[in-house]
Amino acid sequence: MLVSCCCLQAPGFADRTGEFGLSVSSNAACWIDIDRDGWTDLCAGGAVWKNDQGNGFSRIANVGSVVAADFDNDGYPDLFSWSSMQLFHNEQGKSFAEVPLPELPPTVSLGACWGDFDNDGFVDLCIGGYESSDPEVFCPTMILMNRNGKGFELVFSQKSLRTRGVTACDFDGDGDLDIYLSNYRLRPNSLWTNDGQGRFQDLGPEQNAVATSPGFAGGHSIGAAWGDFDNDGRIDLFAGNFAHVDRRGDQPKSRFLRNSGLAGKQVFEDRGTCGVFYQESYASPAAADFDNDGDLDLYFTTVYGTASFNKENFPVLFCNDGEFTFTDATALAGLARLPATYQAAWSDFDHDGDLDLVTAGRLYENRSQPGNWIGILLEGDGKTVNRSAIGAQVRIRLGDRTLTRQVEAGTGQGNQNDLAIHFGLGEWDSPLDLEILWPGGKTQKHVNIVPGQRIKLGLGE
Repeated sequence: MLVSCCCLQAPGFADRTGEFGLSVSSNAACWIDIDRDGWTDLCAGGAVWKNDQGNGFSRIANVGSVVAADFDNDGYPDLFSWSSMQLFHNEQGKSFAEVPLPELPPTVSLGACWGDFDNDGFVDLCIGGYESSDPEVFCPTMILMNRNGKGFELVFSQKSLRTRGVTACDFDGDGDLDIYLSNYRLRPNSLWTNDGQGRFQDLGPEQNAVATSPGFAGGHSIGAAWGDFDNDGRIDLFAGNFAHVDRRGDQPKSRFLRNSGLAGKQVFEDRGTCGVFYQESYASPAAADFDNDGDLDLYFTTVYGTASFNKENFPVLFCNDGEFTFTDATALAGLARLPATYQAAWSDFDHDGDLDLVTAGRLYENRSQPGNWIGILLEGDGKTVNRSAIGAQVRIRLGDRTLTRQVEAGTGQGNQNDLAIHFGLGEWDSPLDLEILWPGGKTQKHVNIVPGQRIKLGLGE
């Protein structure tokens, strides 16, 4: 039996920022275990903050706004700063050394994601190109392929997409990572479908994934979040849109795109807003099961505190009540009236079995008493599967539901959730069976896993 969102109890989320010694701005955030001590550290406000076993944080480096993955498979996650277009090698959790990148065209980026797009065992980079104040700078969106952990090669560059958020997911289950680009200025979003060799074709229109509405080619998309929102074993998509009201009517609203799972062609079903009520300046979404009831919920930030017509806008925590029905749980969770921000990332940083949130320059500890859970950290072998296991998926069957989560290195606009996969289980307390789909298509099963713990699983174990 899975319990519903209404089980959330006070005090919900508590602001621990000052108590933990953090001082971060409200730009994007990335959770990553820098020193491999088992405690997820925080990259935010341009700095790396070491997690002192859930009791506080200390600043150890300055790196800009980053996404993280182990690009050379040495066991330590490295950092790519999309804000400064720099790559930093992790020197065993003690310091960071800049790694030269190939000469790149001028660009302004607001986000990037890691993923092994050609399945050679090494993670590659997709960098979103937005726009510049200089009309001569076209800010291309780029793909950099990893050459055996020794360096990167620019293999693709496309101008004029106005990309803000970059996310990746093997949405069609064929063993390779596809890329979703959230494009601004009323341009249609792009769904780059992978042929397995790191070559992409934009099939957004054919697969109904452009996230628009009649009369518009596209929306003002800022960020998107992948997630199995209906627990049918297939990963769906939430596309977030900033939506003005203009002379043609309401611009395209944010929407849920359900993965239909049709054989041979995963056409998305546009389910509309599903309870995500209208605010003009929605920004960056992040999906997580914050109440451990087994359903993926959604936190959604805003660009402005006051939008058009003097209308106040605030970030919202939407609770998933099942069947693509979402309700506002912000006040109940103690997150009401937060300031505008692009920052939204989830992690169980204190190992207490529920997911905590960094947003608006603050760290909010989840202090509710929700249902059971299991935490899973995957690790590739560094040969056939990248060490960070980016792109791997885990499925757990609970009764008539199949809960699916993925390891991802990039969500929303420039943010990154913890690489550790978290499942809420509601009242389920019996041993679990789970299946892992590794990048490349290999599957692996584990049986009789006891809930209420964090476990580490490797390829072939």
